[in-house]
Amino acid sequence: MPDVGIIMGSDSDLAVMKEAGDVLEQFDIGCEFAICSAHRLPVQTSEYALSAVERGLKVIIAGAGGAAHLPGVIAAYTTIPVIGVPIKTGTLSGLDSLYSIVQMPKGIPVATVAINGGSNAALLAVEILAVHDESLRQKLLDFRQQMAEDVLKKDKELKRMGAGPYLKLRGARR
Repeated sequence: MPDVGIIMGSDSDLAVMKEAGDVLEQFDIGCEFAICSAHRLPVQTSEYALSAVERGLKVIIAGAGGAAHLPGVIAAYTTIPVIGVPIKTGTLSGLDSLYSIVQMPKGIPVATVAINGGSNAALLAVEILAVHDESLRQKLLDFRQQMAEDVLKKDKELKRMGAGPYLKLRGARR
C-alpha cells in the first residue's frame, strides 16, 4: 500500500513529478501516480482526495501548471499534508503556478516547493513520514551526509585542478 500519492493536472507534468517518485524509491517509500485535473475532472479529483486516508496515503504531492488549482483543491478535501509543486509553463515560466499554489487561503495550507521542485517535494514527504519512523529518519540523515561528502569531494577537486579545468571537466554546468 503506497504512503504517498503523486498527482498531476496533466501528463505534461509527469517528467517533473517522476523525479518525486524516483526520490521516494531511493527511500523505499511506496507511491502511486495519478492524473487528476481540478478543472476537467473535478468530481474524480475530489474523490481521489476524499478517499486518500482510507487508501492509506499519508502525504500527497500535487503538481500543476498554469492556474495550478490542483494542490489547493486536494487540500480542501483531505486533512493529510499536501505538498504543491508548481510546474514551469511557457507563458509565465511557472510564476503563475507558484502564486496559485503558495497563496492558499487561511485554514487550508499547502506546503509549496520551488518551480519544478519534484525532488524537494519528495524529500519533504520523507521528512514528514520520518517524524514517526526512526529507520526512515536514519536514511534521511545518511542521505544528507552523502550530499555533504559529495560537496567536499567537489571542493577538493576544484582546489586541486583550478577553476578553468574544473569547469571544462564538468562541461561548464551549473
